[in-house]
Amino acid sequence: MKRIFSLLLGALAMVAVALVSAFVTMRVAIHGREAVVPALTGLTVSAASDLAARTGLQLSLENRFYSADVAAGHVLAQDPEPGSRVRREWPIRITESLGTQAVNIPNLTGESERAATVSIRRLSLDLGVVAHLAVAGDPDVVLAQTPPANSAGVDGPRVSLLVSDNDAAQAQAYAMPSLVGLSYSVAAARAATAGLHLVAAAEAVPAPATEGAVAAPASPAPTLGTITAQFPQAGHRVQQGDTVHVTVGRLSGFGAAQ
Repeated sequence: MKRIFSLLLGALAMVAVALVSAFVTMRVAIHGREAVVPALTGLTVSAASDLAARTGLQLSLENRFYSADVAAGHVLAQDPEPGSRVRREWPIRITESLGTQAVNIPNLTGESERAATVSIRRLSLDLGVVAHLAVAGDPDVVLAQTPPANSAGVDGPRVSLLVSDNDAAQAQAYAMPSLVGLSYSVAAARAATAGLHLVAAAEAVPAPATEGAVAAPASPAPTLGTITAQFPQAGHRVQQGDTVHVTVGRLSGFGAAQ
């Protein structure tokens, strides 16, 4: 009995040693795939790139900002913070300092979008957001800019523009809805909502089969019945104010000779 107990203790000890060994091996393997983020702030971008590579990490330049405290070409900020533990090949995002603002923001108001873009590039500035505003007059003219001309103490070299766009000022366009199968009143309401003008024509009535019979006189466009045809057809491009021609089917007995 004592011998069996000793064998069991030995087996348990071997299992425990195996588990501890596996745990240590796993920890070593995990830590072997990790890296500690170094401190890059204040280094030149080139030196920061070399240090990141030696640590098994990558460098990603995300932004450039003016700074009166950090010299141009040096790292102004980084993410993740120094000391963080990340996977190897993890990118470290940095912001590069442009030094003290030395470029005067030009006045671009009144220039064409193309000319303004060329001026921005020539001064080594970045083109930011270009928004378009529907206004009457010449298209592609700079109406406003951010930051304003001659601004001092701006954060970055990015200049955004507000540009005129008379195409957007034209009547609003729609895809022509399907009116076939609707009653005339419902179709008229739907057309009015889209700013369209509905013109109705009565569906043609076949000539009487009786020889020598006189055809019924033409009747005005009905306001009862359902739409059997339309022009433009559904899906065509229309604009506010356009005219839509529809054919209205006659109700039973409507317009027939009495």
